[in-house]
Amino acid sequence: MKVGLAQINPTVGDFDTNRRLILSAYQRLVAEGADCVLTPELALTGYPPQDLVFKSGFVPANLDALHALAAEVGSVPLVVGYVDFHTQTGRPFRNAAAVLQKNAPIQKVFKSLLPTYDVFDEARYFEPPAAVAPVLIAGKKVGITLCEDIWTEPYLPRPLYGISPVDSLVQQGAECILNLSASPFTIGKPARRESMLSEVARSAGVPVFYCNAVGGNDHLVFDGHSLAFDSSGTLQSRFPGFRECTQIVDLHGQPHPPAHDLEQLYRALVLGTRDYLGKCGFKSAVLGLSGGIDSALTAVIAAEALGPENVTGVTMPTQFSSGGSVSDSETLARTLGIRFLNIPIQKSFETFKAQFTELFAGKPEDVTEENMQPRLRGMTLMAISNKFGALVLTTGNKSELAVGYCTLYGDMCGGLAVISDVPKTLVYELSRWINRDREIIPWSTIEKPPSAELKPNQRDQDTLPPYEVLDPILQLYVEEQLSPAEIIQHGFDETTVRWVQRRVDFNEYKRAQAVPGLKVTSRAFGVGRKMPVAQRFRG
Repeated sequence: MKVGLAQINPTVGDFDTNRRLILSAYQRLVAEGADCVLTPELALTGYPPQDLVFKSGFVPANLDALHALAAEVGSVPLVVGYVDFHTQTGRPFRNAAAVLQKNAPIQKVFKSLLPTYDVFDEARYFEPPAAVAPVLIAGKKVGITLCEDIWTEPYLPRPLYGISPVDSLVQQGAECILNLSASPFTIGKPARRESMLSEVARSAGVPVFYCNAVGGNDHLVFDGHSLAFDSSGTLQSRFPGFRECTQIVDLHGQPHPPAHDLEQLYRALVLGTRDYLGKCGFKSAVLGLSGGIDSALTAVIAAEALGPENVTGVTMPTQFSSGGSVSDSETLARTLGIRFLNIPIQKSFETFKAQFTELFAGKPEDVTEENMQPRLRGMTLMAISNKFGALVLTTGNKSELAVGYCTLYGDMCGGLAVISDVPKTLVYELSRWINRDREIIPWSTIEKPPSAELKPNQRDQDTLPPYEVLDPILQLYVEEQLSPAEIIQHGFDETTVRWVQRRVDFNEYKRAQAVPGLKVTSRAFGVGRKMPVAQRFRG
């Protein structure tokens, strides 16, 4: 059976566009000789639809799109993901796949394993089936699974399920497994996913065809990398990542080579930025250029995602901004080909401070005056955004967000936090990777000590531990959720660990007000880590 995989980029709730996208891919693959066409999980609705499913018209509209699609397909079966109703006791909906074929009744399959960890909350909406069974496609018994149904315990965060849909389907005579997936990207996940699917095919003794979604939806980026394995678990096809691709799987072909982790991270951030703006109706972006590495990396990503003609970089110096910071910003903008504006805020800063001369009399200048500067910069960027309709991109990294080294209503002001899930040390690695062939980010930006430049001779490490120390502690505390005592046992200084813990816990209130960010690590703030603000547990 020649299986055509439609690795497409649906938009949540855009049923008509998604239907046309599926139909176009189906028609191309049928013309190329496919015996069956497979789409991603919830391809008709986009993933994840979240509480949209509770809106009275959402599920009926997706069913209308399904029936319209059924009327358009030919004799070659199309397997498409959608949301169905569940009318009996339990949750109101099903995460479903339909087999559509001309002059044949619709065959339906429902997702069995409903994840509720990390970013997933499917048990909130969907009811699993009592049992699974193969369906007939092109004269063969085929096991259809949806995303989590094919994941096995060694690759899950912990043992979660007491059943194996794949094992059940194979025991009932399934000759191959088709998997519709919407598996979000995190660093290193494509390789882990590939290893897991290889083991599934080998242990089940049947070919496995895996079709993953591609594209960005809010925080999540779907990387594609659709796959096919023969019954021995040998990889036979690997689709490219981070772009749409429709192709008939050739079990004797040459898999597309995997990309380096840094390239995958970069492509994920570019795709997530492009789709967030595009699917929200924005065509352009504006960001502050400080001359630092975070804003430089964000500008590079934005220029590739949107086209340099649609990006504006703004430097907003005060008396504390070094000449090198301004010139580095201008050099970067010229190299990228983006619009560059120099809007000094020194006079505004002086005027704003003067309003408090009497009120603050006798008190030394401190973080109060420091924070006035990023807030004036935020107001400047928002004025440009309002006037020209450009979305403001924030430039803070994960390390800063973790310990609150950021200013509410200042550098946190914007519409999308592009690198908010990228630790500072990884920002440096990614920036050097970007410069692997030629200088794009000025090397002086990469090599100079990081500084907020809000007071004379300021350096990040006046306040923070070195990032080479901070980031591993954050990895253990935030992503691996170890206690401070356990982290100290890894050899870290107790005073430093306790300081990091207090800063992470205390600054939850800032993160609760942060703009959406793109998730690229195993545990992102907000979407992947939900913590109360008013709480007193300190581990």
